[in-house]
Amino acid sequence: MSGKVVGVLGGGQLGRMLAASAALLNVDIVFLDVGENSPAKQIVSPRSPLLAHIDGSFVDPEKIKALASKVDILTVEIEHVDTNILEEIQSVPGAVIHPSPSTVKTIQDKLIQKQHLQSHQCPVSEFLCVESNVTSIHETAEKIGLPFMLKSRTLAYDGRGNFVVRNIAQAEEAISALGNRPLYAEKWVPFVKEIAVMVVRSTTGEVRSYPAVETVHKDNYFRDPHIAIRAQSVAEAAVKTFQGAGVFGVEMFLMEDGSIYINEIAPRPHNSGHYTIEACETSQYENHLRAILSLPLGSTSLKVSSAAMLNIIGASSNMAEVTNFASECIKTDGCAVHLYGKSECRKGRKMGHVTVVGNSDSEVRSRLRPLLKALPSGSTEEELALYVPETPAQGSGFSHKYPLVGVIMGSDSDLPVMLPAARILDRFKIPYELTIVSAHRTPDRLVEYARSASSRGLRTIIAGAGGAAHLPGMVAAMTALPVIGVPVKGSSLDGVDSLHSIVQMPRGIPVATVAINGGMNAGLLAVRILGAGIPYLFADIDVYLRGLESEVVAKVEKLKEVGWEKYEVKR
Repeated sequence: MSGKVVGVLGGGQLGRMLAASAALLNVDIVFLDVGENSPAKQIVSPRSPLLAHIDGSFVDPEKIKALASKVDILTVEIEHVDTNILEEIQSVPGAVIHPSPSTVKTIQDKLIQKQHLQSHQCPVSEFLCVESNVTSIHETAEKIGLPFMLKSRTLAYDGRGNFVVRNIAQAEEAISALGNRPLYAEKWVPFVKEIAVMVVRSTTGEVRSYPAVETVHKDNYFRDPHIAIRAQSVAEAAVKTFQGAGVFGVEMFLMEDGSIYINEIAPRPHNSGHYTIEACETSQYENHLRAILSLPLGSTSLKVSSAAMLNIIGASSNMAEVTNFASECIKTDGCAVHLYGKSECRKGRKMGHVTVVGNSDSEVRSRLRPLLKALPSGSTEEELALYVPETPAQGSGFSHKYPLVGVIMGSDSDLPVMLPAARILDRFKIPYELTIVSAHRTPDRLVEYARSASSRGLRTIIAGAGGAAHLPGMVAAMTALPVIGVPVKGSSLDGVDSLHSIVQMPRGIPVATVAINGGMNAGLLAVRILGAGIPYLFADIDVYLRGLESEVVAKVEKLKEVGWEKYEVKR
């Protein structure tokens, strides 16, 4: 679209997905990597001999210069490149490199990266330089305590080049494991979650961030909106401190108190952003191209309700394990398979990934569970229980682990009124939870329930209450989710007091209110609300309404047949 040719240092799986996006935009792209059949080179064929890919190492100065001579813009799919040569090329008038060689150089050395972030007031944990000897390890332990993370400053990724020093007796083992190379240490960070945010920066300095993801065995959209927004803010601020355009992957630690520390930054598209291909309006790969080509940045918003990404890691040299797993994946609804075209499989090697999308977290997890079981590397029962636990069967009488609807009541005496709502949700196969939350007797529980509802994946809440009936309004005051109030008939005023209490909410605190003891209609209203984001529910509602029509028509015919004197009304 821009008429410019893009040259990429590196031709692995990230380049492969970048090439796929380039093809859709009619952008010519040339790769520098060893061999004629690297993952990226398999995707695009040169449109002319002048645009032929280059066979060679992406750290070879002469090969880098050869690539630069063929293209208009240089970028990287791996940061472990020769930045001195890139700086030399950049000094030539008209040469364009994104991100800036100075940015890549800063990020290459993790100690310098940390110093850079600290100097710009970005949140990082305590760190210090370490010599590759036992004495320096001992001195580090005295300064920042045990345990601490010993890291290689350069050529480290995917956890390689890290060693957790838990006991000073491990000093020699740590040095042996990391080898004789520059090291630094980070104070141990007792994080509760690892999160990542992809940020795209344009040539004019505009930044946009993708939804935060939690990184475990898979990457999935991070639900807590408050933490997600803060994580995006931290990531954007960090990226703004660097020069050049493109996508940056920002990995962070979330602490128990809600604070966030930056772990490290990658100056390129990142594994944690693979999900954006299927789940976002513009993938990280397309936005990387848009950014470096000075095209308008695309939307980074989610276009699905829920998504998760699972890496396919080689368990052995047997390629059939990978292809067999991929064959299982394509049987799964909402699952997109990406194989990287690598000729050899080996233990620990990234061979591909799958992205699973769905209408809810519950749906995605149910689709993901059999895939985790089928992984070449396998999953233990403990891992499955942690990440995708078994959920109760619909209609079992137990709350779903990943509900879309919360059904709450002020007392167990309200259960007969609320059960019809649960039965409707069972009928439409909507996961829900049902529990007791008293506005007056358990106020702390009410606050916790309401404020955590959105981050736990709930989309709407049905709240039943009798008497003063403060529960629906109090919940509505503390969550952005729609709340449906069910007035429960009491012993004195037949539920009219509850109805008036729920329907007369103050301005700014809306509660949708159904009839007294109207649990069934509350359930149906919840289904209709969910239908705004899950369209097939509207079709199911239509079927349900036709069923009601058929019931009435059948009664009409029965009345005609037997007459009203013999007609029996069923209660």
